[in-house]
Amino acid sequence: MTNRSVVVSIEVDAAPSLAFDVFTTQMDRWWLRGPKHRFQAPWNGTLVFEPGPAGRLFEQYADGTAFVIGRVLRWAPGERIVLSWRLPSFADAEVTEVDIRFDAIEGGTRVSVEHRGWDALRSDHPARHGMQGRDYEYMKANLWAENLTSLKQYLVQQDHRS
Repeated sequence: MTNRSVVVSIEVDAAPSLAFDVFTTQMDRWWLRGPKHRFQAPWNGTLVFEPGPAGRLFEQYADGTAFVIGRVLRWAPGERIVLSWRLPSFADAEVTEVDIRFDAIEGGTRVSVEHRGWDALRSDHPARHGMQGRDYEYMKANLWAENLTSLKQYLVQQDHRS
């Protein structure tokens, strides 16, 4: 992995164990939909997070096929998940890494996502959408911020509390 990364955090009104559980077991319910946030057309797959140290994150489609987004590299319930991360446009050897932390704060949890390894992709890679440097990092950070905001809203709507 290389050193460039984007980091996004949000504070939620839930204990770290609950935030971790909702993040992993209910991901398809709070992760945003559509071509900006889902992984393959027709943009209506179901996100499935297999728990545990040998788990995977994948998008399952109605025809029975699936796209594996990532594999669990570290699994610490209530504290941290580290995943390999791939997009459909990645070649077999291309991979980034997502590190999700669940830190207790007064009144809840700070959920932080660090997505690293993007600078290992060539400058004309399709995942870059023609962007480089800070413009690209801002785009990636914004995508994570939108999904973390959706997680926070989902926790409030479901009345998940500490």
